[in-house]
Amino acid sequence: MEVYELPGNDIGLDLGTATILIYVKGKGIVLKEPSVIAYDKDNDEIVAIGTEARKMLGRTPENIVAVRPLRDGVISNFDLTAQMLKHFIKKICGGYFFKPRIMICVPAMITEVEERAVYDAAIEAGARRAYLIEEPIAAAIGAGIDISAPRGSMIVDIGGGTTDIAVLSLKDSVVSKSLKVAGDKFDEAIIKYVRRKYSVLIGERTAEEVKIRIGCVYPREEELSMAVKGRCLVTGLPKMIEITSEETREAFHEVSTSVLDAIHSVLESTPPELIGDIAESGIILTGGGSCIYGMDKLVSKHTGIPAHLADDPVTCVARGTGAALENLDKIPDGLLYIAKNKREQS
Repeated sequence: MEVYELPGNDIGLDLGTATILIYVKGKGIVLKEPSVIAYDKDNDEIVAIGTEARKMLGRTPENIVAVRPLRDGVISNFDLTAQMLKHFIKKICGGYFFKPRIMICVPAMITEVEERAVYDAAIEAGARRAYLIEEPIAAAIGAGIDISAPRGSMIVDIGGGTTDIAVLSLKDSVVSKSLKVAGDKFDEAIIKYVRRKYSVLIGERTAEEVKIRIGCVYPREEELSMAVKGRCLVTGLPKMIEITSEETREAFHEVSTSVLDAIHSVLESTPPELIGDIAESGIILTGGGSCIYGMDKLVSKHTGIPAHLADDPVTCVARGTGAALENLDKIPDGLLYIAKNKREQS
């Protein structure tokens, strides 16, 4: 792993439920690893973090626990999250651990308690100062949208734990919505479908592989299939089955409908002038969940508005934090009270 001299000690963090991406000012994205940590529950010692820990999911002995310390876009285990962040920051900085300034993305509808947990975790991990930016705003910046213009833009960021939807104009969200339905729910939908239809239990990693390789939310021109192994719930023995892409579309129906309903809700609350702008420029899709085949076609069909997949949608949020870092000195020192500000404005 290359060690970076960090100009200005600035780091941008996409603290995702499934993946952590780190942007270094002047270098771009330097780290992309699973948000997984494994520890020995007998003595609380950390066994592995990131890619190595992900390999242990579902394969650990009784005393080793491999977990995701973030769930549904927010911190579910503070201590493990702080240790994971500290590990990744040290990894890109080598043995010389300074106290950097860190900007972290958070869901649009984050609560004050959740917001404070993210801020405190960054400080605990060694940040000199911590700043928060809403995910849809970071995603829009990363997708190359000029959010400062007096013009409406709509962004749909489908991450691992949350889907964040926002209509942006003049550097702020005019209408926004965050729902805890995203990439992880698509994985769960496959697990439930296979269990219900075939009486076979498959793991999270297998479900994710199915989603990536053959998953779709809109009919494919050519149907794909994939053989998967699991445990037969009738015999208790290993069993191999074949899943088709059309079956994944059926499995995804409820989850994709939730996302579509949320998009429709945001459009219903959007001022008419901004709707006109969005109809002209289209809806921009970012995040790993938007990469599921046909997501852009499904959104276009449901809304009647052209939907476009951003360039490199998985890294949009991280790149957006990087661009925001260029203006970090213009942001108030310390925590940006996003949740508090929203409450006071309502």
